[in-house]
Amino acid sequence: MSFIAVIPARFGSTRLPGKPLLDIAGQPMIQHVYARAQSSRAERVLVATDDQRIFDVVKNFGGECLMTASDHPTGTDRLAEVADILGLAADAIIVNVQGDEPLLPASAIHQVADMLIAHPEASIATLCEPIHDLTDIEDPNQVKVVKSRSGRALYFSRARIPGHPSLAAGTHYRHIGLYGYRAGFLRDFRTWEPTPLEQFERLEQLRALEHDRLIQVDVALESIPPGVDTEHDLEIVRKRLENPSV
Repeated sequence: MSFIAVIPARFGSTRLPGKPLLDIAGQPMIQHVYARAQSSRAERVLVATDDQRIFDVVKNFGGECLMTASDHPTGTDRLAEVADILGLAADAIIVNVQGDEPLLPASAIHQVADMLIAHPEASIATLCEPIHDLTDIEDPNQVKVVKSRSGRALYFSRARIPGHPSLAAGTHYRHIGLYGYRAGFLRDFRTWEPTPLEQFERLEQLRALEHDRLIQVDVALESIPPGVDTEHDLEIVRKRLENPSV
């Protein structure tokens, strides 16, 4: 089965306004992300935005871009609109590539698509990686996931899970915010109100679990570098892309 990669991109950002258009090694960030997605096995890559400035930049570098509504509460809702605009079948696979991940390995993109192909009963596929730093285990900005032996997500939390203090680093898993979805699930998702656990944890994937949808989780085949949330992150990414051999 084939899949498409969609990059939701908004201009507004509390810490980094205009983040998708920030310059990195002579190109806007969104262009770096687009190139990463094109390097995957996606049959089609497009940006979904509600901002004319982003639309124009993407078109200028030769990318495909769709204008979507400005009132979507989440990126997942924006993807559902894309599925409708494109008229995708319910079993079509969409990989949501975050627009602030210019170092994302292409292998991760097709890994989540392959997971949905291998697990037709799952609505979502996503990735994780072991946490080796005890500080990160306690960090609420590092979302943790616990999964079953077959790779089904059991729970996501900002808290330390599993919670026993004797568990060593390396037995906890950090959730990586890269998702593969079925188009039919996206259409269902946008009809559901936010759920109690989702609101408590501030994690929208819990809405799927509370509606009994299966989320398949696997360890990423390649290490996933951090995205760009702060000026400090931006400088790190700039150095890596300006001097790739360093």
